[in-house]
Amino acid sequence: MPEYQVKIVDAFTTLRYTGNPCGVVTRAEGLTDAQMQAIARELNASETAFVFPSQRAKFRVRFFTPLREIPLAGHPTIATMHALVEEGRIDLSGGPVRVTQELNIGLLPVDIGLDDERNVRVVMTQARPEFGRRLDRNVFADALGIRPSDILSDVPVQVVSTGTPQAMVPVRSLEVLRALRPNMQHLSDLEAVGHYFSVHVFCLETLEPGHRAHARHFAASAGIPEGPVTGSATGAMAAYLWKYGLVRERRYTVEQGHIMGRPGLVEVEVEADGEEPVGIRIAGTAVTVLRGTITV
Repeated sequence: MPEYQVKIVDAFTTLRYTGNPCGVVTRAEGLTDAQMQAIARELNASETAFVFPSQRAKFRVRFFTPLREIPLAGHPTIATMHALVEEGRIDLSGGPVRVTQELNIGLLPVDIGLDDERNVRVVMTQARPEFGRRLDRNVFADALGIRPSDILSDVPVQVVSTGTPQAMVPVRSLEVLRALRPNMQHLSDLEAVGHYFSVHVFCLETLEPGHRAHARHFAASAGIPEGPVTGSATGAMAAYLWKYGLVRERRYTVEQGHIMGRPGLVEVEVEADGEEPVGIRIAGTAVTVLRGTITV
């Protein structure tokens, strides 16, 4: 029976057992779609990444939740590039490098280097932001177990994508974030009807001075009750914050995972043309917590 090397890598952190854990199979040649889905279900991390050779880019990477494949994922990109540097397949001895990953949505660049503490720092360029349908705040308040008045009233609840469509729900405070009691079946039904991947709930109140937002993330239909620290959703949120004038800084840090005991930090870079965000980059570090083999 074939065996594959697998790692668990905590992303958006340098401390083990914090941030967002990700499964990474760095040499996935020969695996079928069904086998990858089974491995992702077995590892039961919010996502598992599978790395293949590519004729168009440095690597071909595919991302699976416990229930299905998704086109773009932030924390698995951070985790995967960290793992590939660790294996020597990305060489930083000459300084920072740019590699291109082939995803289901096309080719996207990733910039990789070392920070001041010699941690591998990965900067992921996401797809150009797209703003989709506006959603009913009353319905989302009910699904999240809060009052409609807990959701900001002067900006929309809206689907935004930087590669993966996600519902953006801005709330008034950290108190509201802590009070969320999501109904997973309701959220799953809304995701199915609305054709988006997940629900990202956030506020502008933060735990640490100097940070700009704090968030929680739910992807019920993908088998993820709550994702600790989410990169693609942070990218969509950054586009949303810029478009609606809530944050007009080009670089800042977002907090996530603290409420569920897995704190992490996501660095954000925004490129904009006036009020329109046209480019989003997210950055972070990672740490490997497990190395082993899995039998197929």
